[in-house]
Amino acid sequence: MKRVAVGSGNRPKIDAVREAFETYFEGVDVVGAEVASGVPDQPIGWEEIVAGAMNRAERAFAAVPCDVGVGYEDGLVDVGGTATGHVNFGCCAIFDGSRHALGFSAGFEYPMACTEDAVARRIPVGDTFDEVFTSVTGVPAGDAPSSLTVGNIGRLTGERLVRREYTRHAVICALIQLRHPALYFGKG
Repeated sequence: MKRVAVGSGNRPKIDAVREAFETYFEGVDVVGAEVASGVPDQPIGWEEIVAGAMNRAERAFAAVPCDVGVGYEDGLVDVGGTATGHVNFGCCAIFDGSRHALGFSAGFEYPMACTEDAVARRIPVGDTFDEVFTSVTGVPAGDAPSSLTVGNIGRLTGERLVRREYTRHAVICALIQLRHPALYFGKG
């Protein structure tokens, strides 16, 4: 594994992929490629989340000479019994030119004030998060949106779990299939 193309220009996502791949591959070059997800700006449901990740992986693979393309997409999933009715999950897709390997992040709920607009109007949940968080807690977002730094999960957890680490877990889960191709694809 020499080169990995990430279907995003988002620094926390690129760093997460780099850290995950460096765990298994020495000297890997990880580069970002701005590509479209092919799904709504606010994915809702597993199908849209997975499709967005797979599209990003395939498009990154096509955009940059590489061994694999990686896509990551977050979205809201309807989960009964939760306060808001929806939980945010992320999906990582790794595409090698013929097949995808998938991995998922942990899930968490956004505040209702963010989730309502995201679901009703398909406004990205992150677009309202910093404003809602700051108005309730009084803690300003800083110079850049949370999504480009510690992530919304980072702000919610007091930086105990930041976006880079949250995303890295999903990438490692997707890498399982590439590490053990005989178990998943029937051949080494």
